[in-house]
Amino acid sequence: MREMHGNRLRQVSKAGSMAFAVGFVLWNGVVPQKAASDSYQAARTNADRQAKEWIARGIPGLSLTVAVEGKIVYSQGFGYADLEERVPVWPTTKFRIGSISKPLTATALVQLVEAGKLDLDSPVQKYAPSFPDKGAVITTRMLAGHLAGIRHYQGDEFNIQKHYANVLDGVKIFENDPLVSPPGTKFNYSSYGYNLLGAVVESASGENFLDYMQKHVFDAMGLAHTAADQNRQIVGQRSRFYEKEKDGTMENAPYVDNSYKWAGGGFLSTSEDLVRFGSMLLQPGFLKAESLKLLFTSQKTKSGEETGYGMGWEIAKSPSGRVVYEHSGGSIGGSSQLIVYPETRVVVALVTNLTSREWKAAEVEEVAEKFESGKK
Repeated sequence: MREMHGNRLRQVSKAGSMAFAVGFVLWNGVVPQKAASDSYQAARTNADRQAKEWIARGIPGLSLTVAVEGKIVYSQGFGYADLEERVPVWPTTKFRIGSISKPLTATALVQLVEAGKLDLDSPVQKYAPSFPDKGAVITTRMLAGHLAGIRHYQGDEFNIQKHYANVLDGVKIFENDPLVSPPGTKFNYSSYGYNLLGAVVESASGENFLDYMQKHVFDAMGLAHTAADQNRQIVGQRSRFYEKEKDGTMENAPYVDNSYKWAGGGFLSTSEDLVRFGSMLLQPGFLKAESLKLLFTSQKTKSGEETGYGMGWEIAKSPSGRVVYEHSGGSIGGSSQLIVYPETRVVVALVTNLTSREWKAAEVEEVAEKFESGKK
C-alpha cells in the first residue's frame, strides 16, 4: 500500500481493532423500494455472509446495496462509521468514493454535449485557455478516456492538505509538467486529467463546478446523499476515515483536503445513491441514448487499439462472461466499487471507510451475480 503521511489524530488500540473485527454491528435498515421476492433470499444471505467476511478482514465499516430493474432489493450497513463512538454504519452513511467521482463528472460532460455547450473534440484550451499548449491537441474526449497523456499522482500528492479555492488552482499542480505520452496514443489513467475536466465543465456551463454538479447531476438524479467532501462543512452521516498500519493497528486516516481533485476523486456518497445513479444509466431517460453510448463505448487509441474505458466508465467482462460497466475508487480513508450489469439490469455498490482495499472486485461481482440468478 502507498505509504501515507500526515498528522495522526487519535489511535484505536489493537484490542479495539480485534473487537470490532469479531464483534461488528449489523444494522438491518429499512430498504426503500424493496422488491419483495423470496427468489432473492439466497442472494441476500450470501451478501450478508460476504459483508461479514470483509468486516472480519479488518474493515471498520461498509455499506452494500444491490438494485435490480431500478429497485433496491438489498441494502445493509455493517460495522462502524465511527469506531471511537461506536456509531454503526447505515445504508445512508456517506463515504469517500474516490474515483467513482469520475463517472459522475462524465455525466456532467455528456449533459453539456446534449445542451450544445460542449464539443468533445475541440482543443481543451477552448474551455480552459490557461492550460498550456503541449504541442499536440488535447481534447475533452481524450481527457475523459485517459488518452490525453496527462500524468497521474506523484510522490506524496495523494496526501495534499492545502485547500484550493477553485478548480483552476488545482490544475496548477500538474499543468506545466510534460505529457507521459503523445495525446491519443496510449491509455494512461489520470485523475489529474479529470481535474482539468472540472475546469471544462465550469467553463462550458458558465457555473461553478461544484454548483453545477449539485444542481444538474446530484439533485437532478435524486442523489440526496452525494456531495463534495468539504472538510469545513458539517455533513450529516459522514463516516470517519481509517487506515491500517503494517502490524494491523487501526488508526485515524491522516488529514487530507480533496479540493484539488473534486472531479477525479473528491466526492462523498452512499451505496444507495450509487446504485440509483447506475440504475438511471441503464436506459435512455435521464440521458439520451447517444450520451449513454459515449459513456459506455470503449475509446480507441489513434492506432485503433481499444482501451476498455469509455468516458468515466471501465467496460469489462464479469467472471460469468457478462459485459459490465464499472469503476472502483480509492482515497485516504475510503475504498469503493460500483458495477452495472446492462444485460440483466443489476447494479451493486460497495463503500467502505478504510484506505486499504480488503476486498476483491470479483467478490463484489459474485454478490451481484447471485441476485442475477434470483431475478425473475
